[in-house]
Amino acid sequence: MSDSRHDHDHSHGFTGHTAGANETRIGIAALLTGLFMVAEVVGGLISGSLALLADAAHMLTDFAALGLGWFAFRLSRRPSDERRTFGYDRFEVLVAFVNGLALFVIAGFIVVEAVERLQTPGEILGGTMLAVAVGGLIVNIVVFAILHGADRDNLNIRGAVLHVLGDLLGSVAAIVAAVVVLAAGWTPIDPILSVLVAVLILVSAWRLVRDAGHVLLEGTPRGVEMADIEPHLVESVAGLREVHHVHAWSITPERSMATLHARIDKEADGTVVTRSIKAELKRRFAIGHATVEIEHDCCADRAREHDHEHGPLEPVADVNGKDRSA
Repeated sequence: MSDSRHDHDHSHGFTGHTAGANETRIGIAALLTGLFMVAEVVGGLISGSLALLADAAHMLTDFAALGLGWFAFRLSRRPSDERRTFGYDRFEVLVAFVNGLALFVIAGFIVVEAVERLQTPGEILGGTMLAVAVGGLIVNIVVFAILHGADRDNLNIRGAVLHVLGDLLGSVAAIVAAVVVLAAGWTPIDPILSVLVAVLILVSAWRLVRDAGHVLLEGTPRGVEMADIEPHLVESVAGLREVHHVHAWSITPERSMATLHARIDKEADGTVVTRSIKAELKRRFAIGHATVEIEHDCCADRAREHDHEHGPLEPVADVNGKDRSA
């Protein structure tokens, strides 16, 4: 006999106060970034600074990324429906993945432009460049502080923070380049520092794409060792003899899921064992939603496969006389 128990609490990782706070912070960040982006484009064109134009291009994608991130939080508040039974939370991860790819494109653009500037140096107005860069640094510090107070475990927030951090580094590089140009007149410092910022952006972009891709591929949740689940449950849950067909994944890094088959003693209460398994998964592995299939004899899936190939599967007794069929 097989019994299934399902935890129907599809609670979202970002509902209530936390979701609202993240949404508000990323909305303010998008507004400030968009406003200063216009000023930086104008300043870069007037001064002839690649560092400013590169930072403005980065801020353009930041504005788009932050706006998309804000939309992702809005969308994730929608309830689940018949076509999307887990809701829209995964859209946040998709946005983070796209943001990471956008960072690769930005870094490539900066490097290409820097090489061209090194080959064909142009005049740079250090005073204008310095004034705009200082303004950009102030805006980026404010935006970074706003996002820093949000939930940094959220991939959507992480993507936004990385974009803004890249902007902040770009502003610092532009300030240093402007000072060098004003003091020594050495213009190659501008594209050289731009390449340095691009490298830093690439490192952060790779980490973001890697983490978001892991969630999209339904990889094992962070902090969960699959090899530890079965021995821990068998040791902790009374009446549980075996755990198999274990799968664990995440809708978002904050919403971990699991499914498993649990083979229990014939005299054990399936409902009690199921509740204990769910409690242990939540307590030990931070898995808040689990689907548990209870089995008393052989695994239904294995028996079906065996019947198809060899006929009915006979129970096998161990040395203690207990059924050990697969």
